[in-house]
Order: sequence, then structure tokens, then C-alpha cells
Amino acid sequence: MHERLSHKQSAAMIALMVHGREMSNPQLREQAGFALDGRDRLKLNEKYVSSRKSGRAFVHQLTDDGWDWCAGELAALEPPKPVRSTLTVVAYLALNKFFEYMRLHNVSLKEVFTGSEAPQAADLEEMIRLAYRKLARAPRGWVGLADLRPLLGDAAAAEVDAVLKQLSRTGQAHLVPESNRKALTPADREAAVRIGGEDNHLLSIEVS
Repeated sequence: MHERLSHKQSAAMIALMVHGREMSNPQLREQAGFALDGRDRLKLNEKYVSSRKSGRAFVHQLTDDGWDWCAGELAALEPPKPVRSTLTVVAYLALNKFFEYMRLHNVSLKEVFTGSEAPQAADLEEMIRLAYRKLARAPRGWVGLADLRPLLGDAAAAEVDAVLKQLSRTGQAHLVPESNRKALTPADREAAVRIGGEDNHLLSIEVS
């Protein structure tokens, strides 16, 4: 059953959908008039949005469940209650017609708003493996994520994180923290992948 969210949470989800990529709190403030923080961020982080700290600001991106939620919301004929304006009601009717048109033509929201240039998971995994081989000085050698990420083009950080976590879960790759915390640079901290409450800065990929 489709979960209805609060007005602010729904607005954040739809703003992230339209943006199609990672969106920082300053960008949200500029385009939607608010930041995603506090209880609203924690609620969406449970399932629909992945958030990470970039410098001083949080950046957010829809998860696959988030994209599914947006599809369900566009299929709804009315906004979440309480309904605050006639304009919102009419906007939901328009969104519903838009969604029905896409469904009729077998087009997904993600295709519309992220564009065809966004790499699929399989393509992104291959990009990660190629970048790793360029950087690794020996088979299974350790490579810093801060060095790896710039070689992945425009791939969104959240999507890269998802592929790295999957590789780690399946034993195809290993992610570990930098043991010498004093050696960490701001770039190292920003590039880290958080697993089990711990930031991991180094990557090793098994030889295939």
C-alpha cells in the first residue's frame, strides 16, 4: 500500500525526483524554499532517500524505493491531507495524467528525470573495476576512494556507494577504514562509504 507522507516530506521527494540527481540542502532551499533536515530527513532516510554530508551541507538522493514512492504519489488523485490549496489539488490531477501517459508508453520516472546518460548498475560496476585497475599498484591492492571517485565521471555518489556496498556484501570487494586517522584529508572523509556505522576509505577488489 502506498504510504502518504507529510506535505514537506512529499515536497522534498518530488523536488528530488525532478532534480534527478543528488541535491544539496542549499539547492533545496533555492528551488523549494526549505532544507531537508531534522525529523523529516530521518523519516525519509529510513527507506526513500539516502543522505550524506558533503562539507557542511547534507546532500540527498532518491533510493529505488524513493523512485517507487514517487510513482505511487503521481498515481494518486489528491494530495496528502490536510489539503491546503486548490492549486495543489489541480497540480495532483495534472501529475496523475502525466503518470498515466508515461505508464501507457512504458516510460519510467527515472528515465524521464535522470536522462539516458545515467549509468546503470552493471555499467557502473564495470566503471569502478576499470578505475580500480588503473589505480591499484598490485592485484588486490588498496586504493583510496578519494582517488577512485573522480574517475567515475558524473556517476552520483549514492549510486557508487550502492554498487560498492553490493560488491562488499558479495565478497567481490573489501572496504576498510584508514587506520591512520591523522592522515585523512577532507577529500578522504567526503569520499568514504559508511557501512555498519563506520566510514570506510580504502577499497580492494578481488581478481576476477
